[in-house]
Amino acid sequence: MARPTLLELRSTVLDWLSNAFTGEADLSLGVATIRLVSAFAFGCAVAFIYRSTRGRDPSQGAFVATLVLLTILLCMTTIVIGNNVARAFSIVGALSIVRFRTVVEDTRDTAFVIFAVGVGMAVGAGYFMVPLIVLPIVTIAASLYPHARDKKGAMGTSLFTLTIRVGIGATNQPKLESALQKFASGVSLLTLETARGGAALERSYALHLLSDGAAEILVAELNAIEGVQSVELQRKV
Repeated sequence: MARPTLLELRSTVLDWLSNAFTGEADLSLGVATIRLVSAFAFGCAVAFIYRSTRGRDPSQGAFVATLVLLTILLCMTTIVIGNNVARAFSIVGALSIVRFRTVVEDTRDTAFVIFAVGVGMAVGAGYFMVPLIVLPIVTIAASLYPHARDKKGAMGTSLFTLTIRVGIGATNQPKLESALQKFASGVSLLTLETARGGAALERSYALHLLSDGAAEILVAELNAIEGVQSVELQRKV
């Protein structure tokens, strides 16, 4: 039995890779595996672009991992759906049960989430060239508009999330803002929602403390303000 030549082996491998990115509805295990592994590689590329253009903020480690996982999971979802409309509606119905309440503090982060979703769907559908073209374009665009947040030394300590629950119409807002300005910098309002059946307001802020010892003093001073019902300060990991 004649052994295959190097040229024949090369042709076979190229055909196999080419078939992995055709738009077939029924995929073999090998083709699905290639697409998922490719999604992992592209997800790592998306995460690398994010880290390179944003800077190595320790608080963003979980988000970087999320970008990789999103790319893989969207690839898997696209493979499962294929050309079946019924499956598409079933997955939409299943995902609508889950409520995502995580606040994305930077609009650039939202753009990278959409980027990861798009790359995952493209690889899952077999459009291999789409992410290859888009990756360098997004890299250039993100590099032209770098992250504007100041470095740790200018902003203070690590990033914190502050949640304050206040009674409706019972809070001295100037005192609250004065306390925040005294102990923190880079304060930005993340969410504002009602609590306890509309009897209270819950505000969430992102901020940097001016010193490591300011946490307890800030919480105590906020608690002393009339109308404040609860204060929660969390370090972003």
